[in-house]
Formats: sequence, C-alpha cells, structure tokens
Amino acid sequence: MTTAAEKRTQAVADLADRDGVLVAFSGGVDSSVVAAMAHEALGDRAVACTARSETLPEAELADARSVADEIGIRHVETTFSELDDPDFRANDEQRCYHCRSMRLDAMSQVAEREGLATVCDGTTADDGEGGHRPGLQAVAERDAYSPLRAHDITKAEAREIARAYDLSVADKPSMACLSSRIPTGERITDERLSRVERAEDLLRTWGFEQFRVRDHGDLARIEVGTEELDAALDPEFAAAAREHVGALGFDHVTLDLAGYRTGSVSPEE
Repeated sequence: MTTAAEKRTQAVADLADRDGVLVAFSGGVDSSVVAAMAHEALGDRAVACTARSETLPEAELADARSVADEIGIRHVETTFSELDDPDFRANDEQRCYHCRSMRLDAMSQVAEREGLATVCDGTTADDGEGGHRPGLQAVAERDAYSPLRAHDITKAEAREIARAYDLSVADKPSMACLSSRIPTGERITDERLSRVERAEDLLRTWGFEQFRVRDHGDLARIEVGTEELDAALDPEFAAAAREHVGALGFDHVTLDLAGYRTGSVSPEE
C-alpha cells in the first residue's frame, strides 16, 4: 500500500513538471497541503490565490493569509460576488456548481495575468463519494487540476501530510462557505450571510471549535460538535446565545441536540 508520504512525493514530482501553478487557496487543510506541495515543487512559480466574496468569513481570510505566510508561498487575493448571479441567490441544488464556477473563473483570470499554466484546487480522493457534489462538475469543466485526488490522497492523509509540513491548520475543522448555512431552496441574501458570520464569530469567541449556525429565517439553529454539547447546554451559554445571537435578527435561537453534522440543510456541505 502506498503511504501518504509516498503519495506526497509523487504529487510534488508531478507539480514540478508543470509550467507554474495557481492554487485556489482557502486556508483550510486541503488547499494548504496543495499550496505547500506546489511551493516545494516550484518555488516562486507557485502562487496561492484566495477569492474574497460574501460567502468567505473574514476569520477564514485571516487564516489564509497566516497559513500562506507559514508556507512561504506568495499569496494574492481577488474579489468577486456570488450574489451577482441570480442562480446562486436562488440557492437550488446546483448552488455549489454556480459558486465553484465563478470562483474558478476568477482564479483563471489571475493565473493568466500571472503567466501560470495550471489552476489547482484542494479536492481530495474521497470528495464526492456517496453525495451530491455539483462543484466537482465545475472543476472538470474548467480543467482545473486536483493533485490530491489525482494521487489518491484522502482527507485523513491530507491531514497527515499537513502535520509533516508542520502546518498550524493540520487539525483545523472543516469549514464550508457561509451559504451552506441557509437551507436549499431559501433565497441567499447578503443580510443572511452577514448575520450567520457574526453569529459564528460569537461561538468562536466563546471557545467552540466545531460548529454551525443554521439560518432558518426567524430561527437560528446552533450545531456544535458532540464533544462540546455539555458546554452548549450550560445555562449561562443558553442565556448568552439567546441574547447575542437573537440580537442579530433572529426571533428564536435553538440548540440542535443531535450536534454538528454536515449537510443538515445543504447537500453540498
């Protein structure tokens, strides 16, 4: 069986044969591993690019800047708006396709300006297994290269490689874009994205690590990791959540006793 270390070596060698790469870089584990491998392979001919938009929390942008500095890779930013697209705002089952398409198109424009031949993303070998992943269609249509998937590197192995690179995000919980907090079929607005971001900033400030705030219109449904449920059941937290999350524009604030789980309102998360 090929080890994660051997897969990393093969992926780095593959990237080294390319005429420059731009990495679609969120600062999460997967894209950080791709950025580290690209930098190892190509040095200054590798660039990490973060696309700023309404669905990217400011905390995640700050993390991306910090991790790029850790890696030593040149980091650039571009800006676009998913809310410019009525299909994205409608939030149908193809929302992730619309978002990924716009994001990769923005990345391709930067790559062209930088004279970089390849756009890479952080799709892993187990992304898309047993689920609805229209975003992968956008990756295929735009001929973006996914080195983790190409070399059969799973999410668990990506974390192992991140530890080998001594990246601070090696154990960082996954973080889908803010639109995944709004149930499929309900319209996405800047106001809803903003209040979800502010609500999740509160949970982060209160010390929670794995969490989501699901926006059900008048109701905010808080999910936290099962190991953090005891803390969330504390009466002081309940009172603070009712006051501060409610003040963001929710009439009701609830705690989901099932805990955090992906895809509870959006199949693409």
